[in-house]
Amino acid sequence: MQNNVLILDFGSQYTQLIARRVRELNIFCEIKPYNKLPDSLEEYKAVILSGSPFSVRAEDAPHPDLSQIKGKKPLLAICYGAQYLAHFHGGNVAPSNTREYGRARLTNIDGKEPFFYEITEGSQVWMSHSDTIKELPENAKRLASTSDVRNAAYKIEGETTYAIQFHPEVYHTTQGKQLLENFLVHIAGLKQTWTPDAFVDTTVAELKEKLGNDKVVLGLSGGVDSTVAGVLLNKAIGENLHCIFVNNGLLRKNEFQEVLDQYEHMGLNIKGVDASARFLDALKGVDDPEMKRKIIGRVFIEVFDDEAHKIKNVKWLAQGTIYPDVIESVSATGGPSATIKSHHNVGGLPDFMKLKVVEPLKMLFKDEVRRVGSSMQVDEERLGRHPFPGPGLAIRILGDITAEKVKILQEVDAIFINGLKEWNLYDDVWQAGAMLLPVNSVGVMGDERTYEKCVALRAVESTDGMTADWVNLPYEFLQKISNDIINKVPGVNRVVYDISSKPPATIEWE
Repeated sequence: MQNNVLILDFGSQYTQLIARRVRELNIFCEIKPYNKLPDSLEEYKAVILSGSPFSVRAEDAPHPDLSQIKGKKPLLAICYGAQYLAHFHGGNVAPSNTREYGRARLTNIDGKEPFFYEITEGSQVWMSHSDTIKELPENAKRLASTSDVRNAAYKIEGETTYAIQFHPEVYHTTQGKQLLENFLVHIAGLKQTWTPDAFVDTTVAELKEKLGNDKVVLGLSGGVDSTVAGVLLNKAIGENLHCIFVNNGLLRKNEFQEVLDQYEHMGLNIKGVDASARFLDALKGVDDPEMKRKIIGRVFIEVFDDEAHKIKNVKWLAQGTIYPDVIESVSATGGPSATIKSHHNVGGLPDFMKLKVVEPLKMLFKDEVRRVGSSMQVDEERLGRHPFPGPGLAIRILGDITAEKVKILQEVDAIFINGLKEWNLYDDVWQAGAMLLPVNSVGVMGDERTYEKCVALRAVESTDGMTADWVNLPYEFLQKISNDIINKVPGVNRVVYDISSKPPATIEWE
């Protein structure tokens, strides 16, 4: 990939945000674990070191081999990376007197330094560390400070090596994107050529070379990711792409037939498979959320294996896996980050299935997938569809799954989603849905006491699903939706609205 940037991950919660900010500059980047460097670094034009939850002073601190990077390629070290360069190259890193976390202002900026081009004195940055750099490494020059951090930024003389104690990738660093542009474009000399059109051209060419004349089976879900993956593959291999849409019995109300109808006009070869009974039977009595995901993943694979055998000489299974799926299912890149949850379409195939996997979108964030789809003239209504979890309503029904619970939640979800559209709120929300809680609550309808289900409504705003905030929906809207749900859905007598952000919560409840 032209103008590739290598991001070495030390386990920071912000590593993926670095990648997003770099890509917003139309520059491609990849995240790799600090301890698993690529065999060849030739294709990488610049390197960024991430932050880390570790201290450089700890015995088990991440210790990368930078012998082929430092002094040989443009290098930007962020937070832990800046402390690492100082600690192991003649400087001194020590515990801070107070934990340095939150907003700070840059002072004493070296205005002659290209790294700070168009960065203003007093610019707000975000700190997140408990150690601080007391003394700079050898041949280092201080470039900026804050009121509490003397060595907030520095460079190594004679090298294109820069280091900053703060995080330019987070929203709270107001000129962080400009800093990254200064380093990557003005200092490292990278060209900003990684656009949606360029991604399509490159990916289609790679798919043609990789797949040749092989047949591919793709699971379409009706969502943005699988749709864009399907259009990309269709551009590359045409009639050799066989699309399958599986009804797992956990879709939204009437979604199975509606999605099939929509795909008829997209030129994709698609077959609908109703496997709802198979999924619900496998989930019977299971209430553990991770077990639900694994069962759905297993049955999903089994269904595809059955269908693939009906297609002569099929060799590949395509999936709409995107970057956040991979990040949350395994550690960020196989590095020291923690697993959050598993995803039904991540992790490879069982031995009995002889298909190879192709995932054309697995390096893209959700907003990037939408831009790529738009560049291929995918219908904007389809691209604007809210994300819907692969396991469907199974992870929105807390506790065990029954057909009755699915029907209740489908009705509740339909009232909520249709209401958002009727009130022109749908496009203001990144993802919305309803959760069926495993509790009954006392209610009164007429003169009678009821003891029925409680549902929670959830609506969040986000750009990629990595972080999210709850949407402040109008009280009048929530009042109307609550009233409609309780009056129209038998078995529900209470509605609540979730006002938790991610983090600390996740978007889904399971």
